Amino acid sequence: MGRPTYVETPDADPRHLYHNLLVSLDPSRDLNNGEPAGLARWIDALELKSGDRVYHLGCGVGYYTAIIAAVVGADVDVLASELDSDLAARAKTNLAEYPNVTVESGDGVAVEPGERDAIFINAGVTHPHPKWLESLHDGGRLVLPLTMNLGMGTSPNLGSGVMAKFTRIGDTFSAQVVTPIAIFSCIGMRDAEKEQALREAMKLGKLFKMRSLRRDVHDTADTCIVHSAEMCLSSAELGAITAA
Repeated sequence: MGRPTYVETPDADPRHLYHNLLVSLDPSRDLNNGEPAGLARWIDALELKSGDRVYHLGCGVGYYTAIIAAVVGADVDVLASELDSDLAARAKTNLAEYPNVTVESGDGVAVEPGERDAIFINAGVTHPHPKWLESLHDGGRLVLPLTMNLGMGTSPNLGSGVMAKFTRIGDTFSAQVVTPIAIFSCIGMRDAEKEQALREAMKLGKLFKMRSLRRDVHDTADTCIVHSAEMCLSSAELGAITAA
């Protein structure tokens, strides 16, 4: 969990990038392009197919957005956003040859994603935004990191937790853990109470038992992992919720 140590490649041959290595974007801020093996696993969890409309929050310089665009095809809309204006400018340049890709510079939480088949949030949150859930078509997938701040002096916005996947099935959502994760936080999607509940659930191992995201009004039960008035991460299977 310490700061990475970067080295320069001996030359500009792109073959040096085709390894499971972090590529520095701004070492002074500990910004990098993300571990390829991790990103590949999370993008794979989106179950993308040709024709899928995707929203990618936290696109950095656009490398993984380009991969997403290549998977879904050139005739379908891919929307990306990046909070850091310098990185967003680089992403727009890097993705200029992809006419179906739009890059928004600014707070990705404020972006209206529109109707989507898949949404990939690449910054730590304490809960899914309701509009992300509502933007998904039936069968749509949302992959995002549920994290707790680590409070590290060198990286105060770094958090750890789990990468979670939510799948819309009618008006309900299944949920599962994809992998553990450490990632920078999405500043606009942090709730102190939910973060504390996540911390407790993680400590007790309950978060890995998550099977559904409930949005119905219900009292706290043994199956509730992180419970609030607007949503609940639950260990209950969808069939059990419907029957309740």
